[in-house]
Amino acid sequence: MSVKYEELARGKYYEELEPGTVYRHAITRTVTETDNLLFSALTYNMAWLHVDDEYCKQSMWGKRLVNSNFTLSLVTGVQVHDMTLGTTLANLGYSEVRFPAPVFIGDTIYTETEVLGKRVSKSRSDAGIVEFETRGRNQRGELVVSVRRAGLMIMKNAKKE
Repeated sequence: MSVKYEELARGKYYEELEPGTVYRHAITRTVTETDNLLFSALTYNMAWLHVDDEYCKQSMWGKRLVNSNFTLSLVTGVQVHDMTLGTTLANLGYSEVRFPAPVFIGDTIYTETEVLGKRVSKSRSDAGIVEFETRGRNQRGELVVSVRRAGLMIMKNAKKE
């Protein structure tokens, strides 16, 4: 079966992204023990704060912290379906990654993305650069992660180069 990608759900084109708009993503996620352990093992981050209950009982938190890179990957992944699926040419980079509060096993993460700004690409006539800020909050509404990202976004009506 041949897939017609233009008929599938997709992200937003450059022209559809307006600075100041905030998108609240429908996908939410309760972080599990398996998420934390598997992500930590796959990335070789076996810090005791993520994997050792006895060590963590003596820490300032008294319990294990979820790997912050899992939290970052989760919120940046959640936004793809709504924002950039099939409409991004390239991820140009992350900046200003912050973790203002810890995430613990059992926390539920809610994600939102704000369009901060955009400009037409100087090197490509079919694309523009959009700056996003994606934020994750826990079930108490506390900000647990924020990240800014620049994406090279396809222009809907641009001529193909």
